[in-house]
Amino acid sequence: MEVFIEPIGRLMNEFSKLPGVGKKTAQRYAYRIISMTEEEAREFAEAIVNVKRKVRFCKICGNFTEGEICSVCQTRDPSTVCVVKEPKDVVALEKLHEYKGVYHVLHGVIDPMNGVTPNDIRAKELLERLAAGNVKEVIMATNPDVEGEATAMYLAKLIKPLGIKVTRLAHGIPIGGELEYTDEVTLSRALSDRKEL
Repeated sequence: MEVFIEPIGRLMNEFSKLPGVGKKTAQRYAYRIISMTEEEAREFAEAIVNVKRKVRFCKICGNFTEGEICSVCQTRDPSTVCVVKEPKDVVALEKLHEYKGVYHVLHGVIDPMNGVTPNDIRAKELLERLAAGNVKEVIMATNPDVEGEATAMYLAKLIKPLGIKVTRLAHGIPIGGELEYTDEVTLSRALSDRKEL
């Protein structure tokens, strides 16, 4: 059994609170911090404090921003809204440099097994935003898992009566994938979502 002095043990404990960080990784991170100069450690700590002080959620879409309204909401076409689960999903879509509309970040998905209801995500804010007018299409870009699909279906049922087109990101076989190793749900979705060539 390894015994760590209190400051190292405390630092390891803090690192292990991060998602995906186990005891060994937390230990490696703690040792890396110890090997830093005091200036490097101070800059690291200041970056953490700075992000907590400066980063907030955009009051329109819920994405990360330093101001009241993010740059996407200020500069993009508001007639198309892409609905995502988390801010990291916005980053993934923005890397494509193809989408020209705005986003709506739900900060979660409906998950009754874990007690997450529509009231626990930003569904109400989305509907208020759509009721204000000017939106022609809502793209559901939640993950293709049970919770993501349930959330997309729930929101689509609420949005369609508003006369707004609701679409879903296509799902199917990944490039380089082989049919024999593709699960039935993915294969079925790929078949039903097939496109004309």
